[in-house]
Amino acid sequence: MKKDAIGDSLSRVDGRLKVTGGAKYSGEFKITGLTYGVLVPATITNGTIASIDTKVAERAPGVIKVITYLNAAKVPGYQPNESKPASKGLKLFNDNKIYFNQQPIALVIADTFERATYAASLVTATYQKEPFKTNFQKNIDNSVVPQGGNYKDYIRGEADAYKNAPVKIEQAYLLPSEMHNPMELHVTTAFWNADGKLTVFTKSQGVISSQKALANAFKIEQSTVQINSRFVGGAFGSSLRTWPHEIAAAQAAKMINRPVRLTLTREQMFTLVGYRPQTIQKMGIGATPDGQLIGITHESHSQSAVYEEFTERSVNVSRFLYASPNANTRYKVVPLHVGVPAPMRGPGEATGAFALECALDELAYALNMDPIALRLKNYADADPEKNLPWSSKYLRECYQKGADKIGWEKRSSKPGTNREGDWLVGYGIGCGAFGAYRNKAQAYIKLLADGSVNIKSATSDIGPGTGTSMVLIAADILGIPAEKITFDLGDSSLPEAPTQGGSATVSSVGSAVHDVCLALKKKLNTLTGKPENNEDLDYVKILKQQNLPFIELTQGSEGTDEAKKYSMYSFSAHFVEVHVHALTGAWRIKKVVAVVDAGKIVNNKTASSQMIGGAVGGIGMAMTEEAIIDDRFGRLVNGNFADYHVPVNADIPQIEAIFINKPDMHINPLGTKGIGEISLIGVAPAIANAVYNATGKRIRELPITPDKLI
Repeated sequence: MKKDAIGDSLSRVDGRLKVTGGAKYSGEFKITGLTYGVLVPATITNGTIASIDTKVAERAPGVIKVITYLNAAKVPGYQPNESKPASKGLKLFNDNKIYFNQQPIALVIADTFERATYAASLVTATYQKEPFKTNFQKNIDNSVVPQGGNYKDYIRGEADAYKNAPVKIEQAYLLPSEMHNPMELHVTTAFWNADGKLTVFTKSQGVISSQKALANAFKIEQSTVQINSRFVGGAFGSSLRTWPHEIAAAQAAKMINRPVRLTLTREQMFTLVGYRPQTIQKMGIGATPDGQLIGITHESHSQSAVYEEFTERSVNVSRFLYASPNANTRYKVVPLHVGVPAPMRGPGEATGAFALECALDELAYALNMDPIALRLKNYADADPEKNLPWSSKYLRECYQKGADKIGWEKRSSKPGTNREGDWLVGYGIGCGAFGAYRNKAQAYIKLLADGSVNIKSATSDIGPGTGTSMVLIAADILGIPAEKITFDLGDSSLPEAPTQGGSATVSSVGSAVHDVCLALKKKLNTLTGKPENNEDLDYVKILKQQNLPFIELTQGSEGTDEAKKYSMYSFSAHFVEVHVHALTGAWRIKKVVAVVDAGKIVNNKTASSQMIGGAVGGIGMAMTEEAIIDDRFGRLVNGNFADYHVPVNADIPQIEAIFINKPDMHINPLGTKGIGEISLIGVAPAIANAVYNATGKRIRELPITPDKLI
C-alpha cells in the first residue's frame, strides 16, 4: 500500500475541482429567489449627504429596493446604548456622514445584476462638503500615537545611540499604498430563514470570526449564523475581517425578505476592502568600522482612516533581527479621509523589513563590507528584544545556501561595474522574519467501515492548499493513502478553528488534525485491548470485528506553557539577480532564490508554490505597484486593473524555494513554522539592493520604475 508522508509533494486535493470549474465560490451558488445588490458611491471626500434622490432608480426595470440611510433598517450592533458608546468604524446607511471618496451611500437591489448596476447609476445626491485631507506627506505633522494596542516608544539600551557611531546611515524610505487585488471579487450572498437563522456565502479567511461579527452586528446568537466559504480566490489579508458591505448584504436581505447577492466591482475593491498603507520610515543605523552594530533607530508613520484606526508592526522587526545593544522604535499613524487599510501580505513586517534591510545594505557599502558578512557579524543568537532563546533559528544556513544558489561570488562590490552587453547586473539580499504562532483549534474525524476517513475543521483556504496539507498530515499519522482521506473546511458549523492569517494554519489546525488522528488510533487500540502506542492497526478489520459502521470523535489542540520559554519566528533570506538597461532604465529580474527556515515542511509542492507566490507579490511591491490619489478631489486616479500595475508573466523570472526543513518541536507536534508571510517579507529590499548593486542608484521610494533609474 502506498504510504504518503509529511514532507512529500502531494498535488492539491481540490486541484481538479478548481481547474474544471467544479469549485464554487461565494458568488456562484444558485439560490431560489435570489436578488442582486449594487452599491452607489459618494462623489465627495468629506462631509454629509444633504439630499439623496432615489425616485428614478426605484422606477427602473427590475428594481426591488433602494436602501439609504433614510430608510434602512437599523443594524442593532451599530447603535450606542447606555452601557456602551457607538463603536468606531464605517457603518453603512446608518447616518449621512461621508468619510472618504466612493464611500457607499446607497444599495440598489434588483432582479438581475445588470439592472441593479443600471439603476445604481440613476441615484443622485447633493452634499454639504467639508475640507478633507488625503495627502499623506503634507499631513504627517498630524500623526498620532495609536490608541489601540501597545504602540509606545520602545527603547533598549540608549535611544538614538547610532548617532555616536563612527559609521552611520540616516535615511527615509517611502512605500506607497498597495492594493490587494485578488483574482476573486468580494461577493456576499445572504438570506434569512423563517426561523430567524442567517445564512451567508462570503469570501472569508475566518468563517468563525465572520460568524461572530455578524451575530454581534444583528445581536443574535452566534449559533444562528451560518457562514460558508469553502473556496476563496485569493485574499492577501483583504478577507481577515467582516467588512461593512457584508453586513449590508444581510441587512438588505432582512429588509426585503429575500436572498441578496452583493458584488463589489473591481473599482470598489480599491476602496472597500483595505490595502497596505502608505508609509514613511526613517532609519538611523550605526556601527564600528569593523561592522559591529552600535544602535538602530526605526521610526514609522503610516496612513490610517479618520473613522477607524489601523495599525501594524512595521517597526518591530528592527528590535530583534540583529544583535544591536541599543535599539529604539517609534510608531505613529496619520488619519486621512481614505478607506481604512488592512493587513496585507506580510503585514507590518514586510514594510519594516524594506527599511531595515535597505539601510543595512547602505551601511555595508559605507563600511566597504559584504552585506552577508555584515549580517553574520551581527547575528542574533538569542532574541535581544524578549531576552529569550529562539525555539529554532537557521538563518546562517539560509545565507549560505542562498549565496551559493544565486551565484553571489559573481557580485561586484563596486556598484555599476558588472555588465552583460547593455545591461547592468546586480545582486541583492533581503531578510525576513515573522512570528511562529499556534492557536487553539479543533478537528473532527470519522473512520468508515471501508477504511476511508473524513476530517472536518472550520478553517479556511485562501490559496496555500490547506486541505492538501491536512490530508497529508492525516495520511502520515494514520498510515493510509491520501486518496482515502477527505478534509472539509470553510463552514462555520464545523469544529472551531482560527482565522487563516499570521502564517499559523498548519501549526494550529495541523496540530488538531495530528492530535485527532492519534486519538482515533488510541480509541481503536482501547477497543481491541492493545497498548495505546500500538501501530499495527487494520482499520477495516477492527470496525468489522467490533460491528461498527464508523467511529468518530472530536479533539481540541493548543500550545503549551513550555513554548512560552522561547521566542518563536520563521526566517527567510531572499536573493535576487537584477539586470537594468543602462540607457533606458528598463529592468529585468533574472532570478530569485528564497531560502526559508520554517521548521518541518509538510508538503514540499504546495510550500514551494506559496514561496513563489510570495516572491511575485514582493516583485509587485518593489517594482510595479502604487495607488495614486488626486488630492484635489481625494479620489484614486488608478483604481482599476488597467492603471494599477501588478506583475504579469513577463515580469516574473525563475523563482526557486529552498527549505532548511529542520523541525521545531517547541511550537507544535509537527515541528512546523509558518511560511505565508516570510515568502514576501524581505523580497522588496532584496530587489532594491540588487538594483543599487547594478546601477549605483539608491531608490528609497517604491516602486522602482525605469524613470527613477535614468
